[in-house]
Amino acid sequence: MLQQLYQPALALLTDLYQLTMAYGYWKSGRQDEEAVFHLFFRRAPFGQGYAIACGLAYVVEYLRDFRFTEDDLAYLAGLLGNNGQPLFDAGFVDYLAELSFTCDIDAVEEGEAVFAQEPMIRVRGPLLQCQLLETPLLNLVNFQTLIATKAARVVAAAEGEAVLEFGLRRAQGIDGAVTAARAAYVGGCAATSNLLAGRLFGIPVKGTHAHSWVMSFDSEPEAFEAYADALPNNCVFLVDTYDTKTGVLHAIESARKLRERGHEVVGIRLDSGDLAELSILARQLLDEAGFPDAAIVGSGDLDEHEIRKLKARGAKIAVWGVGTQLVTAQDCPALGGVYKIAALRASPDVAWRYCMKVSDTPGKSTIPGVHQVRRVVDPETGRPLKDILYCETLKAPAEEGRDLLVPVFRGGRLVYEFPGLEAARNAVRRSQHQFGASDEADEGKGKRDSATYEVGLEPSLAALKERLTAEYSGQDV
Repeated sequence: MLQQLYQPALALLTDLYQLTMAYGYWKSGRQDEEAVFHLFFRRAPFGQGYAIACGLAYVVEYLRDFRFTEDDLAYLAGLLGNNGQPLFDAGFVDYLAELSFTCDIDAVEEGEAVFAQEPMIRVRGPLLQCQLLETPLLNLVNFQTLIATKAARVVAAAEGEAVLEFGLRRAQGIDGAVTAARAAYVGGCAATSNLLAGRLFGIPVKGTHAHSWVMSFDSEPEAFEAYADALPNNCVFLVDTYDTKTGVLHAIESARKLRERGHEVVGIRLDSGDLAELSILARQLLDEAGFPDAAIVGSGDLDEHEIRKLKARGAKIAVWGVGTQLVTAQDCPALGGVYKIAALRASPDVAWRYCMKVSDTPGKSTIPGVHQVRRVVDPETGRPLKDILYCETLKAPAEEGRDLLVPVFRGGRLVYEFPGLEAARNAVRRSQHQFGASDEADEGKGKRDSATYEVGLEPSLAALKERLTAEYSGQDV
C-alpha cells in the first residue's frame, strides 16, 4: 500500500523535533534505555462514546520497512543550526545509518471500538526508537480512525441500505482520498468511486455518469440512449440535470429499450432538490412503469444526520452516495490522538520508573504504567460490561475478559498476521451491535449507551496515578 504510493522507506515522515530529541538521547548516552509509549485519544469524535480503530495495516507496513536511506541521511547531514554549523554530528548520522527497528508493538485490531484514554498502540523498546515513531504512528492512525468512525455512523444511519464513498474529488489530496476510501470501507461502506483505492485494496468500485454527460448532448433522452448503448450493464441514469420528474420519465423510456435488448436498468440517481419528495415520486413512477427493482441512489452533501432526516420523511432511497462530509469528516475534521511516554528504565534488571504528565487542563494529565485494556463481557450474552485499563507490570484485573492489545511486533519482528479488510468490517459490525454507532442513532433501540459505558482503572493503577499526581504536584504523599 504505502510502497505502491510512495518510496519504500519513510523514516523522514516525521517532525524535526523527533530527530532533535533522538539526537539528544544519543548525545547523552540514553538511546538504549527501555521506554513505553502509548498512542490514544482524549475525547472520542462526533460526540459519541468511542472511535473505531483503523490504520494498523499501514503501521505494520511502515515499521516493517523502517530505515533511513542514503538520501535521508544526506539530507539530515546537510541540516544546519542557528550558527550555520551542522545540526547533527556526523557520528549521529552514522548511527542512524545502522539503526534497525527492534521495538515491541501491541495494538488494538482494526474495527475494534476504543474509548478515550485507552491505548490503541503500545510501543516498548529503546527510548530513541520509541521517540522516532511518535509522529508517523499518529499520522497513520488518527485520520483512518476518524474516517472509519464517521463511516460507521453514516452506515448505521442508512439502516442496512448500501452506502457508497464518493469523496475523491473533495478529499484533501491524493493520500487523503486513498486513505479515506480504505477507512470508509472498513467502517462499512459498500464500495468507492475511487479506482486507485479499488486497485490497491480490492474495494468494490461503483459509479454512473455526471451532469456533463447529459449536457454534452442535444437532449436528455439522447444522452441516456447513448449511455445505455455504451454501458448496458451499468445503467444508473442521473435524472436531475434539468427537470427531475421529466428526467425520471426519460430514464424509464431508456430502461424499456434496454429491456427489449435483454438488459435491465440498475437505477436512477438524484443529486439535488428535495431528495425525500423526489425519491417518493420517482419510486412511484418506476414501480408503475414496471421497474420495481430499479434502485434510487441519493447523493449531494449527505451525512448521517441528513440521511436520518430523509429516512424519517419516508425517502425511497436505496443507495446513499456520501462524499465530502465523509472523507473530510467535516463536522469533526481531526482526531486528537496523542502519543505519551508512561514508563522508563535504564536496563531490564532495574525497576521501572513510571512517568506521567500532570496538567491544570482537564483531561491532559496522562496515566503512568505499561497499559493493557481488558474488556469484561457477560459470559452468557457476550455483551460488554466495562473496560478496565490496567498496568501489566503491577496487577491484572480480577475480572475475566478479553484483552484488546494484541502482539504485532516482538523485537522488531512481525508476529501478527493481518486478517484482512473483511475481518475489520466484521469487527465494526460487532462494535455497532454491542455499543451502537451513535447515541442519537440508537436512542430507544436498547443498545448500550456508549457515552456512559464504564471505562475505569484497575485499583493498583489508580493508586499509582494518585501517588504520582501528588508527587509531581509538590504535595506530601
